Amino acid sequence: MTTGVIKGIYIATRKGANVSGHTKVSVRAGKGIEGDRYFSNTGANRSNYKGQPDWEITLIESEVIAAFNQDTGNRFHESDFRRNLVTQGVHLNDLVGQTFEINGISFYGVQLCEPCASLQKRLGVKILPALVGKGGLRAQIRGNGVVGLGDSIASY
Repeated sequence: MTTGVIKGIYIATRKGANVSGHTKVSVRAGKGIEGDRYFSNTGANRSNYKGQPDWEITLIESEVIAAFNQDTGNRFHESDFRRNLVTQGVHLNDLVGQTFEINGISFYGVQLCEPCASLQKRLGVKILPALVGKGGLRAQIRGNGVVGLGDSIASY
């Protein structure tokens, strides 16, 4: 069993918009995070991977952000990486192809959320190849509920 906690929650209301921090958000199975730009009442999210929707929610490890900042001499805030949930104490790469829970809500790890050229441009520093394989996780939301700061992440 793997356990961790949610340390940050962020959403952007539209493409290119700044992300805003939250203490809790409502998540809906097959639809995403209410208020986020990828939320879809029809469930027709923007992207899928091998037939699995993969833009419902994204996660990144706080430890990866801290190591990147230390290694590069930067002081980026966790929100600068534009992932919905910032975690601590859980290795997200291990959750690819796995079911996990946050606050009793079921999620499924679809694929790694690799850093992209647009994130590199937004940050204004070289992030590739330093963050390849460390950019986080794209996941499906398989239950409805509320995710909040401090909530536990568990995989079995």
